[in-house]
Amino acid sequence: MSDPVPHDDHRIGDDAAAAHAPEPILPEPVRQRVVALTAAALPSVPVDELPVPLRRVAKFAPNRRARLGGQAIAAQLAADPLFRQRVTGRILDEAGELGVAVLEGVCPAAADPVEVAALAYLARPQNWRDLVEAAGEAVRAEADSAMVTELIREAEQRATRAEHDRAVAKVEADKLRDELARVREELGQLREEARQLSRSLRETQGRERKASEMLATERGRATRAAADHDAELRRVRAKLAEAEAAAGSVRATAKETRAVDDARLWLLLETIGRAAVGLRRELALDPAERNPADFVADTYADRPESVSSSRGLDADDPARLDQLLALPRAHLMVDGYNVTKRGFGEMSLEQQRKRLITGLGGIAAQTGDEVTVVFDGAERVHGLPPAPRGVRVLFSRKGETADDLIRRLVRAEPTGRPVVVVSSDREVADGVRRHGAYPLGADALLRRLARS
Repeated sequence: MSDPVPHDDHRIGDDAAAAHAPEPILPEPVRQRVVALTAAALPSVPVDELPVPLRRVAKFAPNRRARLGGQAIAAQLAADPLFRQRVTGRILDEAGELGVAVLEGVCPAAADPVEVAALAYLARPQNWRDLVEAAGEAVRAEADSAMVTELIREAEQRATRAEHDRAVAKVEADKLRDELARVREELGQLREEARQLSRSLRETQGRERKASEMLATERGRATRAAADHDAELRRVRAKLAEAEAAAGSVRATAKETRAVDDARLWLLLETIGRAAVGLRRELALDPAERNPADFVADTYADRPESVSSSRGLDADDPARLDQLLALPRAHLMVDGYNVTKRGFGEMSLEQQRKRLITGLGGIAAQTGDEVTVVFDGAERVHGLPPAPRGVRVLFSRKGETADDLIRRLVRAEPTGRPVVVVSSDREVADGVRRHGAYPLGADALLRRLARS
């Protein structure tokens, strides 16, 4: 590509003549534009014509060339006129008509003063320093204009804020006036209340004086009544002494009568005892080894060969449960969750326990029997409501099931006592049956509770 700058010899002479003149201080926008134009033109300059410090910069990416190599480019432009002329020719070719006008020392009116100053700094026509100075003045004028505009904008903002503050202050003043009026009204009400309270206080003091006078009168009456009471008490004590003397006489007579009755009773018992001994000897009865409850257990045991005589009751018949609970001192044991999950499993565990315990309370109240309900301890919760009278609620311990606790309770009962265990678990039924208890299905209890 040929060097487009005309009159190179003349321009080199001018540069030599101006070499001794100090470089002007470029405005920052002009300096940045000069560096950007030069950085863009570096790749078009042959490598052997590039100064050594800029050969590495020429390999940078376009967006990094001016940013990273800007100082080196500016220093080389100021120190190497030949390099500046080579780059300037290519830059002026790109500038077109604006470059031609700058070479002629003309600044078009519509041109950007920063662009004109940058081209003038690179091409260096006769009046290039004036063009650079004019660009600096234009930049400074633009900065001053921007500063004036910013000051005007800040002043307008301050005026707007002041107007807003004035409006807010007016609103606050209105609020304060309204508050003052309200406080004055409340003060008047308080004064009226104070006058009413003073009047009430005076009336209360008058009533208190009257009450004090009535109290003194009542105290006098009470003193007279106490004296009369003491006199009456002395008369009653005298009568009591007479009554005690009469009672002593009556007790002595009663003692003699009781002695006669005791002698008659002893003689009667002795006669009955001798008659019983004679009857036992005559009947030749051996001593009994079993309790009556054992025979009842044999009658109602859940065995295939001993079916109830007339009614044919099965393990789920509530009538059979009623018959067993009618036995003397019967003990009803219930496998809690086995019954509740069969009868009302749609409820929560807490509601199941509550419903079963409430129903068992009704059975205990009707029969007077001992009732024990056992739940698995894993489901135990705190805050269980108190059980009804006659119902014992137990939870199995850790590592023990409710079935184990029921078997242990059955084993603890004395032989011959009627113990009824309600559970549909076959293992529980078989286990308690071996210890003499009466197993019944959960349906028997559920039907009994539904009937209640």
